[in-house]
Amino acid sequence: MTLYHRSGKADLTVVGLSLEGVTESIFALLKTCDGPDRSSLLAFCFVSEISLRYQRVSDGFNLRVKGIADGQWRLPTPCEDWDVTALVSHVITTHWRLHGSAGREADPEGDLVSQWSEATAAVASDLADPERSSRTVSGMFGDQTFESLVSRLLCSDTLFHTWDLARATGQDEDLDEDAVAKALEFLTPMDEAIRRPGGFAPKIEPAPGANLQTRLLNFGGRAV
Repeated sequence: MTLYHRSGKADLTVVGLSLEGVTESIFALLKTCDGPDRSSLLAFCFVSEISLRYQRVSDGFNLRVKGIADGQWRLPTPCEDWDVTALVSHVITTHWRLHGSAGREADPEGDLVSQWSEATAAVASDLADPERSSRTVSGMFGDQTFESLVSRLLCSDTLFHTWDLARATGQDEDLDEDAVAKALEFLTPMDEAIRRPGGFAPKIEPAPGANLQTRLLNFGGRAV
């Protein structure tokens, strides 16, 4: 097992250890490191569940974005009226809006792969900073911390569009199971409140015995 945290200042890797071994190694390293290395290790110790989940969700979308072939950018997607270019642009713009970068939007005519990398890095950077991640953000769901908004809205939105992109381009459609469970937990109580123009389509009744991912996608109006 390899565990790592990248802070932008230093990389520390613990290889081939059990959880107990990792813990012992971290405390041993903390006694010997200083400066950037110590900051990096502390960031590893205190990284939040939300930050880790966002990283998995964004990694999943990133994998599909990088898997788009040259001739696939104008293909239709499960999102009515959106082709692949429009869908990826939407996810990038949503990231910038939730990040608080007023006026920043995706450029559909530009390099969307690079634009996506920049947008997701900005969100991840704020999540890694305790002060920025705990700042209060106002929106359609009321006042909440930036971290909470990423956990509830951004992870859910990116998760749905990861599947949309995979379906449109013939890529792997499997989503992160824990992120799926968290998204369903967040969205279910809202139900009809999110079914509006620009929001979710009417939900579909899942088949008996449907797995969690199918239930989430059906809830979001996707026919699997």
